[in-house]
Amino acid sequence: MKLIDRVHAGRQLAKKLTAYQDTSAIVLALPRGGVPIGFEISQRLNLPLDVILVRKIGMPGQPEYGLGAVAESDVEILDQKSMMVFGITKKSLVDTILQERAELKRRQRKYRQGRFLPALKNKTVILVDDGVATGVTMRAAIKFLREKLKPREIVLALGVCGIDTAAELEQLIDKLVCLNIVPHLHAISQFYQEFEQTSDEEVVELLAKSSKLE
Repeated sequence: MKLIDRVHAGRQLAKKLTAYQDTSAIVLALPRGGVPIGFEISQRLNLPLDVILVRKIGMPGQPEYGLGAVAESDVEILDQKSMMVFGITKKSLVDTILQERAELKRRQRKYRQGRFLPALKNKTVILVDDGVATGVTMRAAIKFLREKLKPREIVLALGVCGIDTAAELEQLIDKLVCLNIVPHLHAISQFYQEFEQTSDEEVVELLAKSSKLE
């Protein structure tokens, strides 16, 4: 399915998630690109919206290649297999990890005014992003939820995902709802006609608008 933009993706996903309408579920979006999608889902299903903060740990000299990720509450995952292949030690990633943790805290202040997520124990979480390539940041988000907040159910809602990554993530969650599962995912943007960067200001605006409508 070719998507017009993130708003379109959110509306299409909402159609597949109607079983959660008017329930105690909560929509958690990964900033920044997941937030416009999460907003559409939350509005159509009458659910609260919040953000879950995760940052990719990029390879030194090639930051777009994710070797791991950090989430809130000092949750961290590292791709040990890739690190061995490229001869990278955790010590060589320390500066990058510290930088990403600082950015995570900045976003926490910006998006949530420093507050933590609400209690999610025994609730359903609809975890949202515009797409997943390697899955490293999403695995960190899921680990954070499972270990720290213990929801009853995690539903992953995505615009696009690679088939191998989807199979891996399905082992960690309760349900996957994805508009495009493809054999070879080279770029998430390929599946969107419009794929402009979402700004901090847009994230803050959508979160504020969502809270007013609750």
